[in-house]
Amino acid sequence: MSDDVQTERIERLIDALRDDNEALRDHAIASLSQVGKDAVGPLIRLMADEDVLIREAATSAIVRIGPSVVDSLIEALKDDEWAIREQAASGLGKLKDPRGVAPLVNALKDKDGAVRTAAVWALERVGDAHAVPGLVEALTDNTVREDVARVLKKIGDARAVDALIDGLLGNNWMVRRHAAEALGKIGDARGVGPLIESLKDEDWLVRRNAAESLARLGAKQAIAPLLPLLEDENTMVQETVEGVLASLGWTAKP
Repeated sequence: MSDDVQTERIERLIDALRDDNEALRDHAIASLSQVGKDAVGPLIRLMADEDVLIREAATSAIVRIGPSVVDSLIEALKDDEWAIREQAASGLGKLKDPRGVAPLVNALKDKDGAVRTAAVWALERVGDAHAVPGLVEALTDNTVREDVARVLKKIGDARAVDALIDGLLGNNWMVRRHAAEALGKIGDARGVGPLIESLKDEDWLVRRNAAESLARLGAKQAIAPLLPLLEDENTMVQETVEGVLASLGWTAKP
């Protein structure tokens, strides 16, 4: 196929991505992915379209081309257009290629919040522990810290313990929920004291998560602080604490 014919075919398929017919758009995505490297440039430019559905369709098409597009997406993370950077981060997450980890960590400092959010989501998909130091740093970012706490919980790396303790004792209830669960998953004894303190948290799910994590840590010193939660205002907390106390070897006096 000549270059001119190939270019014309790509242009027609790109136009089809804008069609209202979903089946036609899906066909165009599949066809563009088969075109391969020649379609990468036009698809990346399309990631800047004002219509989010078209941006996402372009990303889907480029992801379906496969690992050969990773370098192009990494380069697109430096584009002047925020939408291209956002979609590039999303694409790297879908590809789950470890080559994307370091560039995505750098994207956690992007000036645009949507790009930073996409980078966190992508790093969650990749699930590579090499991202932990950058994610820990991003816990101070008000835009993404809740998502970051969730990702750190999922990765479960001990390097995040100090930052998670800070989050557990902080003022964001969603971060506290994730941090309380993450500290139990990581299994580091440094979390015991802060988790015991969090048994008094105003948020019921923080209290429940803290109790479960203390059970995971085998923290018998938590038995006395756990006892008042047998009468917690939330029945789910009560039920959880009953099981936690039993796992720690406590039995009610007859």
